[in-house]
Amino acid sequence: MVQQQEVNQDFEGPVSCAGCGVEIQTENKAKPGYAPASALKREVVICQRCFRIKHYNEVAPVEMHDDDFLRILNGIGSTKCLVVMVVDLFDFQGSWLRGLPRFVGQNPILLVGNKVDLLPRNINLNRVKNWIQHEAKERGLKPNEVVLVSAEKGIGIDELLARIGEFRKGRDVYIVGVTNVGKSTLINRILHDYGAADMEITTSPFPGTTLDKIEIPLEDGRSIFDTPGIINRDQIGHLVSPEDLRKLTPKSRINPRVFQLNDKQTLFFGGLARVDYVRGERQPFACYLANDLYIHRTKLDNAEEVLEKHHGEMLAPPSGEAAKALLPFTRYTLKIDTNGPTDIVIAGLGWIALQGKVKGVVEVHVPKGVSVGLRKGLI
Repeated sequence: MVQQQEVNQDFEGPVSCAGCGVEIQTENKAKPGYAPASALKREVVICQRCFRIKHYNEVAPVEMHDDDFLRILNGIGSTKCLVVMVVDLFDFQGSWLRGLPRFVGQNPILLVGNKVDLLPRNINLNRVKNWIQHEAKERGLKPNEVVLVSAEKGIGIDELLARIGEFRKGRDVYIVGVTNVGKSTLINRILHDYGAADMEITTSPFPGTTLDKIEIPLEDGRSIFDTPGIINRDQIGHLVSPEDLRKLTPKSRINPRVFQLNDKQTLFFGGLARVDYVRGERQPFACYLANDLYIHRTKLDNAEEVLEKHHGEMLAPPSGEAAKALLPFTRYTLKIDTNGPTDIVIAGLGWIALQGKVKGVVEVHVPKGVSVGLRKGLI
């Protein structure tokens, strides 16, 4: 399916990094695309930044403005192609690419829910597909098909490739999504399973790994394009350190933690968010978060004192000086109705599932700029 791309070893013209797509340069170590001259002799050239991500799991931040993303995405609507939009099933709201309809034009859309391996084992996947279709429609998007995959585990890749073949009809394929949804991991899975494994694209747990459009030739003369992840700045992951980001990013199947709450009780999710059950009858709060993230329950009357004394210590992550930058929290008031299962969503952190049988009022406290909302229950 995938054609091997050859690199000009004489470096007579521009060469792009095989990891992130940025143009290679050998002059300035501080700028994107730097590689030592000796690296240009290799068959596959990667920049120093990608080298350090790949071998040392560390990354130097590179500033990309929204205009940079728009420059790359604006051409999609005027090109006949198949658009594959990848969302993170664990962070559906936070990973939704807003405004996508104005980029895709009349092109068909495959909506791919990645990280299905993180969902609880007993979940009905057909229900998840229907739920995604409903949520997409609510946001003005009508995908031709929804496919559930795990790029990390290789789940659903055969079905995805079959759907790509069905809908692309000899056209190019553009993979789009926000940062950290697993686009590059998904393409690497395709490359590893179907050829050209030495073209591996740089992946990491840090946002913004892909810096420019990466072209992967197909056998029929068309290409798959991996585009940079657009930054949704309302995700909590953009406010914490790389070390803390690892702690709030799930690495294995989520085991929901259920708390039977009376009103006037509070849950702290590390030091990243606080949920107050202000008013309502006793009911379960099922918390779908990274398994290692500490959850602390206390009385609402004690919540301010607990936050002041323990934020950045017992209530962590975040930790140390980084914790101070997240305070004071912004408060959101949510009214819970009895119209069926409902999720309280904190972008980039996870969600709290309510059964929708009891009316109530919940206040959610998060760092400034982080998105909070209600949605139809996923589970």
